[in-house]
Amino acid sequence: MPSPRSAGLIAVVTAMTSLAGGPAHASGAAHASGAAHASGALRQEAAAVAIKEPTNLTELRREAQKAFQGIEDANRALKARQKQFDALEKRVAAKLTQLQGADQELAKVRQPLSEIVEYIYQDPAANSMGSFFPAGDGTSTLRALSDVNHIVAEQNNVVSDASKLLQQREQLAKEAQELRAENLLQEAQLDAEIDALRKRSNTLVKSLTRALVKLGVKVNANNRGTGACDPTRVDLAAQYPNGLLPRAYLCPLPQKGEELRADAAIAFADLNVAYQKRFGAPICVSDSYRSLPEQQAVYYQRPGLAATPGKSNHGLGMAVDLCGGVQIFRSVQFNWLEANSKRFGFIHPDWSYRSPFEPWHWEYDPKVGSLL
Repeated sequence: MPSPRSAGLIAVVTAMTSLAGGPAHASGAAHASGAAHASGALRQEAAAVAIKEPTNLTELRREAQKAFQGIEDANRALKARQKQFDALEKRVAAKLTQLQGADQELAKVRQPLSEIVEYIYQDPAANSMGSFFPAGDGTSTLRALSDVNHIVAEQNNVVSDASKLLQQREQLAKEAQELRAENLLQEAQLDAEIDALRKRSNTLVKSLTRALVKLGVKVNANNRGTGACDPTRVDLAAQYPNGLLPRAYLCPLPQKGEELRADAAIAFADLNVAYQKRFGAPICVSDSYRSLPEQQAVYYQRPGLAATPGKSNHGLGMAVDLCGGVQIFRSVQFNWLEANSKRFGFIHPDWSYRSPFEPWHWEYDPKVGSLL
């Protein structure tokens, strides 16, 4: 059985040993778990991109616009989540502040015992507690023994308090790491979604451009750039005033010299394929996009039969005037177009049936086109 002096020394050293350790593994484990979760999420995102491929111009246009809209939606979601990310970062900062406070409290608790052990090991009788037990005086010895027992009792309290602080520190470190991991995971998921959608949109636009070229559309006519037939740029085209669309936002039609806004041009090219299968010849087009000066000229040449300059759908690159029989009301060509044009996003507007009466005038309706 150890002597009271040995018991006291062992208790003090044991206390210091128990206070020296710390949970170094918690942060690493949380990080590894977050990384594994993120990796799994990215694999799921990649798998989600594998969908049915479009088979015609209308489907290509729709899927390209859908993917591009997905990019915009994801970007909006990323901005909205950024506010949540900022809030999470504030929570992380608060947790780290608490963690720092816990470390400081732990240091305060450890300090008294550290001083005692330092005193003992600096004493010449390093392996004993002789300095606590004066020789020859029983009263002094008993008092010293009482002091040692008091130290042992106090160290038990210190160990208990320190253990609680260590648990608190571990919990704070874990919470801070989990918050950071959640932040990184959400950002990674949204970034992966945006990247996948952007790649798919670009691929579809390239496929669409190749398909138009095969149909005889000179996509880059007059060096307008291949982006002129990119349906994901129609929002940019819509920002320009009526009749003032730059050539870089007007896509050529299969009919030489004619052009429309990209989504309307693509829909018309697809409609033209169906029309040609039915009648053995492409649709005859007498007019398409009209610049503002052209609108003014037509307005004065045909009073009452043309929209006020700056108000015409021709100036938006979304209307065509047709010929080759279509201009004759209730002709076979007119009736076929009336029955089939909506499948490609084109309509014969209500006003053109009566005031003014224009059987030759047809318009692309983005709302109808978006449903295809």
